[in-house]
Amino acid sequence: MQTDTHSPLASPLVPPLMGQMMSQPLSISSIIQFAARHYGGSEIVSRRIEPDIAGLHRYTYRDCELRARRLAQALRDRGVTMGERVGTLAWNGYRHLELYYAVSGSGAVLHTINPRLHPEQIAWIVNHAEDRLLFFDLTFLPLVEAIAPHCAGVKAFVLMSDRAHMPAASSVPNLLCYEELVAAFEGDYAWPRFDENAAAALCYTSGTTGNPKGALYSHRSTVLHAYASALPNVLNVGAMDTVLPVVPMFHVNAWGLPYSVLLSGAKMVFPGARLDGKSLYDLFEAEGVTFSAGVPTVWLGLIHYALQNGLRFSTFRRTVIGGSACPPAMMDTLIDKFGVQVIHGWGMTEMSPLGTTGGLLARHLKLPKEAQRRILQKQGHAIFGVDMKIVDDEGAELPWDGNSAGDLLVKGPWIVSGYFRQEGGDVLRDGWFPTGDVATIDPDGFMQITDRSKDVIKSGGEWIGSIDLENIAMGHPGVLQAACIGVRHPKWDERPLLLVVRKPGPRVTREELLGFFEGKIAKFWMPDDVVFVEALPIGGTGKVQKNKLRELYQSHLSSS
Repeated sequence: MQTDTHSPLASPLVPPLMGQMMSQPLSISSIIQFAARHYGGSEIVSRRIEPDIAGLHRYTYRDCELRARRLAQALRDRGVTMGERVGTLAWNGYRHLELYYAVSGSGAVLHTINPRLHPEQIAWIVNHAEDRLLFFDLTFLPLVEAIAPHCAGVKAFVLMSDRAHMPAASSVPNLLCYEELVAAFEGDYAWPRFDENAAAALCYTSGTTGNPKGALYSHRSTVLHAYASALPNVLNVGAMDTVLPVVPMFHVNAWGLPYSVLLSGAKMVFPGARLDGKSLYDLFEAEGVTFSAGVPTVWLGLIHYALQNGLRFSTFRRTVIGGSACPPAMMDTLIDKFGVQVIHGWGMTEMSPLGTTGGLLARHLKLPKEAQRRILQKQGHAIFGVDMKIVDDEGAELPWDGNSAGDLLVKGPWIVSGYFRQEGGDVLRDGWFPTGDVATIDPDGFMQITDRSKDVIKSGGEWIGSIDLENIAMGHPGVLQAACIGVRHPKWDERPLLLVVRKPGPRVTREELLGFFEGKIAKFWMPDDVVFVEALPIGGTGKVQKNKLRELYQSHLSSS
């Protein structure tokens, strides 16, 4: 489109007509204030962390906001000031939610830490972030005792429990009781007003190569992300929903659900530390959960438990699956056997994290089921606020034809422009963030990840998509999990190796599984071998650690 150079809008000499609207910063505290005022009776239900307390903790949005204000007063009393980091090592629960709002709402920065990382890595992250206080659940007392001597910058450690569950003795210095901190104040605290671009939360990448890097979110970016994620084409969360986030609050802020659910007025259910199939199923049924979110490895356990016991869901109707690609067989099971709508989601820590979600357009409703599933298996359509493109090795943009695969770049108001403390230097490419994914985009704008750039297999100069091979393997009735990696080959440089965890029962053989690929892929895509393993290495965010598999099996073909 050409710009009319004679138009007043094109002239830098003519000031624009300014809108006459109220100026109110987009702040995280505004979300919980809105929730308490307009959905004050909506429930927050949490499974207890303390092993000796039976039953569930229940209270309302109104109760949560009051306790968050009391906690904010306690932070101020402990000397926490604007921009200082406050760390958490905690499960999904009501106290963790209070910290989400008390810390950021008071002007400090919430730093959620993944407790599944190695203790040395956790200590490194705490020190790099310069956490002033560290809050933790009772489960993680041994972990905190191990890292505390290496975290001299932490002024106090706070056990998220009451006095009755405080340890009689502990090596943790300056150990405080959460409930005593909250009880010490009345809650006559006014949420401060400050620049919406101020830092609000800090999340570190999983750090598969090198040290983790911090993504520092602002109040503005977080509120915009919450707005967008609640839209009908995204998560479609509303006041009639009961939402159980299985994705941990220490993993990219539970994909923003602690914010989007509260601004939507929905009932929130927190599973605590018990994420096995039975525990999740029982909680889903007892609390009438309608919507949930999590990584594929979690749904494997829930599906397996329900199928083994001949169970169905009475209220569960929608789930978003992300973190890694949802295997088509898993999608088919959830939709066809359980009547659960599967929303394929994609994003990353650097994107707050949501970038795309899957769904159908109106004209797709007339397509056969198989064609609809092929669309749903893609990572989906961009969310308003996110733009994307695919480029070749020279940076030239590739067409949206559904076939051309290239490096995926994104930009938008909740996507990082750099890492905390400028780690890694300038990470943008002409204003776009390189995701590290290889993808296609079809004419309707539906994006599909074909591989991670570091995971793609290049055999004889041709690319082979490891995700496609994994999805086919997962479609075999005898396969529980599958991972495909490229390993060294004397002639072709790299060839695909398939690693498989079998399901209980009749044991699928190598020959049977390779035969299952016949007719589904090009001949040169056929895996050179299958290795059956007891388990695949899973990282702290629930993803298969392919870097570890490559270390173990890199010489498999050359040595066999």
